[in-house]
Amino acid sequence: MGFFFKRKSAVQPIQYDPQRQQPAIRKSICTGEAVGGLLDKRSGDFHEIQLIRDERDRQEFCQRTGVTPEELKTIY
Repeated sequence: MGFFFKRKSAVQPIQYDPQRQQPAIRKSICTGEAVGGLLDKRSGDFHEIQLIRDERDRQEFCQRTGVTPEELKTIY
């Protein structure tokens, strides 16, 4: 019964306002868990979008947000 955990094949773009939000990755210092999301530039709130498990997930997140991996801000 592995049909519950299939990976989505189509990459859907994330709609965000570049004037108000910035794509970022929030990483845990203790566990190393990484989550991709949008950082509100004004308030500093972080909206989680995708779990980043490996480099493939990181590339997918970059593709969805339309930024390069070097442009991503990492928050600890």
